[in-house]
Amino acid sequence: MDSLPTIDRIKRNTKEIFETMNLGTIGVSDFVKRQTKESSFSYFDGTWEELRILVQRCFCDRKPGYRDGVLLVPVPVEGDFYSAIKVLKDGDKLVGDYSPRKEGETPRKHLYADGEKTLAKYVEIILYRYDVLEEDGDRSTNCDWEIISINASPDESKEIPMQPNTMIANHFHLDGGTQTNMSNDEFVKSLKESIMYWKDKALVKGEE
Repeated sequence: MDSLPTIDRIKRNTKEIFETMNLGTIGVSDFVKRQTKESSFSYFDGTWEELRILVQRCFCDRKPGYRDGVLLVPVPVEGDFYSAIKVLKDGDKLVGDYSPRKEGETPRKHLYADGEKTLAKYVEIILYRYDVLEEDGDRSTNCDWEIISINASPDESKEIPMQPNTMIANHFHLDGGTQTNMSNDEFVKSLKESIMYWKDKALVKGEE
């Protein structure tokens, strides 16, 4: 009989499956750790290690992201994920600030809405491959893949587009942006999808 505690047994079995399938290793980026209950971002109500194991278990359902080396991994919601996205109504007040996403990065403009985070109905975890992270010195671990974002939707949308300002920063490789490697036509198409999604939405203001 296996005497290991359940969480240790899951970790061992998942690691063995990954090694057998040669899928590489998954770590947790320092960048995603800003997504807490008190922040203005969606978050996972569990430990980072539990999230990492969940992503490994769901890795077979991965989808390609906006460029080579970026993956989207849908995961079960199960009441553990909260979405910071609010659908705006006419007259809603927005607040903003001008601040860097992390220490040492050029500040960006941010807009937020008042409100409460809600249980997510669809979640995708965004992973970047190590070489993509190394392009701008953003690698946090020695793993092949790193979890860099929790995208949690308040409805059953199958994908949350990157916010327009983030997409622009990435495409033109502004400070903190990861190059998209898109053609101009591909970028315009993706930017339009982003604008159409975010035109009536905002992240709720956190407590931090």
